[in-house]
This record gives sequence, C-alpha cells and structure tokens, in this order.
Amino acid sequence: MAKARHCLTCVAGIVLLAACGRPTTLRPVFVDGRAVHQADDSTLGLTREGTPGLLVVNVATGASDTLGTDILSSPFHVQSHDGRWYVSDIDDGRSSIAVLSGDGELVTRIDLTGVTVAHHQFALLPDGRIVLEAPDQRLAMLDGDSLTTFALTEGAMRTGLLVAAGGGVLHAVPDHTITLYNALGNIRWRVEWPWAETAFVSDLSVDGQGRPHVIAGIPGEGDGVFIVFSLAKDTGEVDRWSAQGRFATFVVNWLGEVRPDSTSEWIPQ
Repeated sequence: MAKARHCLTCVAGIVLLAACGRPTTLRPVFVDGRAVHQADDSTLGLTREGTPGLLVVNVATGASDTLGTDILSSPFHVQSHDGRWYVSDIDDGRSSIAVLSGDGELVTRIDLTGVTVAHHQFALLPDGRIVLEAPDQRLAMLDGDSLTTFALTEGAMRTGLLVAAGGGVLHAVPDHTITLYNALGNIRWRVEWPWAETAFVSDLSVDGQGRPHVIAGIPGEGDGVFIVFSLAKDTGEVDRWSAQGRFATFVVNWLGEVRPDSTSEWIPQ
C-alpha cells in the first residue's frame, strides 16, 4: 500500500451519461467502514456499529426501514438471497447467521459455534450454500446440517475476509493473497496481497456491477485516512483507487470510480 499511496491521484470526475440511458445514481459501497450489500437495483442493506437491526434503504424513493431490532444484537455482514436477508450476528458470545424474511421476521438462526474461526465472515453462493472459514485452514461449505470442504487455504495462517463475488467467493487474507473461487471451489484467480503491513484493511464489498472493492486505513495520519482500492473482476489486479478521505464512507458510480462521501447522505438521521 505504501507504493500505491505515493502515486495516488484524485479519481477523475464523476461521468454522468443520462442522455445515453446510463444510470447516474451513486451507490455506497462502504458506510462507516462496513460493506453495503446491494440486493437489487434500488435496495441496499447495511448495519451500523453499536446499533441492533438491519437498515434497508430504497435509493430510488429514499424510504428506509430497520428490520430485526429485537433479533439482531451485534450484526455486521449482510447478504440477500431468494427474498431473504442473511445477517451475521454475535449474541452473548455466540456467533450465528440470522435469516430474516423481507419484512424482518426471523426465519431461522444458523448457529456457527465451533464452525468458523472468523466471526461475521461468510459468503452465500447462488444456490444458498454458505461458505465460512473453518478452524483447520480451509474454507468450509455449510449446506443445511452438512459441513464439507469448499477449498483448502494452506499457507494462510491467519483469518481473512469473505464476500460473495462473481457467482463464487472472494477470500482476502491480509499480507498473504486475495483469491476468487468459483461456485465449485476452484480458483479463478489469485494475486499476492499488494499492500504494506502498515495499512489495515477492514472489509470487502462488491458493487452492483460485480466489482470487488477493499477499504483500507492508513494509521498515524492525523484524524485517520481511508481509501478504497478496486479490483478488476477478471484478474484481481488493482485497477483504480479512490481519493483519500477522513471518513470511511465511499460511493461508486457505474464506471467503477469511487470517492469519499458523507455518511449523512446514506444513513437516515
């Protein structure tokens, strides 16, 4: 990351192509350092630190609703599938994934005690299987009550970050590698971790165009500096990065250009 930091330039201005029928709405990919999940063309799901429940925002109308406030204690990661919300949660030290209906009712709670070593990290495959980091250097696949190996991760001696991407799973292990697996657990691409150990990385996001993004912080620089690196879908190489921002909220346009933004524009006050 140190090399990238020295060559940072502001991303080109936002290109608006309404006349060509292109979408012009900016979409958040991170709010306060947490990934935002885009469920469909207009619906976003996100969580907030220290706040129970799942915030669902309709960016077309501006309407919002908070679901599951009496169900979710410490939610973090969000993904939608088949009209339901899957939200990682920790309650009284127990890790789980709560499955909510579209109107916020609890459908089921999947207990992850002893199953995963990385709380809040999961990726939901298109067929509903859930991929997690297991305790024995592998990615495990949870299908109902069945737990099987999805992919081996030899050499990755630390836990990483997971997100669903490209119909498979993106697994990023800081200071090691970033790997995109297909739905069968086969490697589509793998790249060496490109940032110096002086940076900390808190989350991964995938925007509505399927482009992966990584949010990183640079410690020791005033009130804090955050930046987002965007990865090419086909190769995993860093192909662009945002301007630096003091706050960990960033938006992306349809071209994949990312810039810092105000939290107040995305979280109803």
